[in-house]
Amino acid sequence: MKQAVVSFSILITTKNRLDDLKITLKQIEGLLQRDDVECIICDDGCTDGTSQYLEEYYGNVLLLKNKITKGLIFSRNRLLSITTADYAITLDDDAHIVSDNPLDIIEDFFINNSKCAVIACRIFWGKELPSNLTHTLVSTRVKGFVGCGHVWRMDAWRTIDNYPDWFVFYGEEEFAGYQLFKTKWEIWYIPNILVQHRVDVKSRKKDKDYSVRLRRSLRAGWYLYFIFYPKKIITKKFIYTLWMQLKLKVFKGDFKALKAIVLAILDLIINVPKYVSTKKRLTLKEYQEFKALDDTKIYWKP
Repeated sequence: MKQAVVSFSILITTKNRLDDLKITLKQIEGLLQRDDVECIICDDGCTDGTSQYLEEYYGNVLLLKNKITKGLIFSRNRLLSITTADYAITLDDDAHIVSDNPLDIIEDFFINNSKCAVIACRIFWGKELPSNLTHTLVSTRVKGFVGCGHVWRMDAWRTIDNYPDWFVFYGEEEFAGYQLFKTKWEIWYIPNILVQHRVDVKSRKKDKDYSVRLRRSLRAGWYLYFIFYPKKIITKKFIYTLWMQLKLKVFKGDFKALKAIVLAILDLIINVPKYVSTKKRLTLKEYQEFKALDDTKIYWKP
């Protein structure tokens, strides 16, 4: 019997969030049953029985295991290196596709837009999906995409460097976005593909990992300045972002933020050799053209 051609790969990396992963897999069950779809999940050193659950209930899922935690970015690189599909859909373990017929939309757009490397999905951040999902948004070219819901044309992925796993968490999408721009690929926001990211964004500031997330977010942004920005712009951008963090957080009594800022600066100093050796600076003209693109569409509110 002729084996079905796998056109789409759903890639998920997970770390000790089995309950969330169960919901995601249940929500995308219809996609997983298709012959042209594969699902690859990377267990990033889970200790909550994730691998055992997948092996018992999802034998059709290709399971990768990191014996020890390697980080989100390392795991995403590993997933992308494994798939042989034409298009790779990346989801977080707490996110799922809501739209009907998303694969048809994905394939049609890529076929009709040969320069498109990545489709950025429309993402709703919240535990409860709104009842009214109508919208008047149109597809538009953008600077970047969000990790919890996007689709790679794999031919494009293979033309650029892997995500920088030494970032650990945050910044990998922007890293790819700059590279794609330099190599004449495009990123398009397609609002017809809706993803629900099942998180309460407002409560994150109260989470115990708030300071860690802020530290990683800041340092990733600064790494990107030194890797991609024209030299004459780096200092100004760095000082501005540092000042805004102090003004909006620390001077208002957020001392967890102060700790995160100090540690992020230390990270920036320690990793000088890494981002210097990685630099792929935009010319001033390229920088201005890139800045003229629409910003990454991170949040969608109905």
